[in-house]
Amino acid sequence: MKNNLRIFRTVNNLTQEKLAEKLGVTRHAIIAIENERYDPSLSLAYRISDLFGVLIEDIFIHEKME
Repeated sequence: MKNNLRIFRTVNNLTQEKLAEKLGVTRHAIIAIENERYDPSLSLAYRISDLFGVLIEDIFIHEKME
């Protein structure tokens, strides 16, 4: 899934390690999400959006299926 996680993370001066720590996941999970190789669970997506104080849709981009 396309996302803006890297942008939100860098704007907020967070390393991948610090973000992972705050979310209770591994740095590898953050790397995989940022590189669009892993889609987070709905619960994790909500935790990410809550952490940055934005809507899920601001971070994760829904692509319509044709």
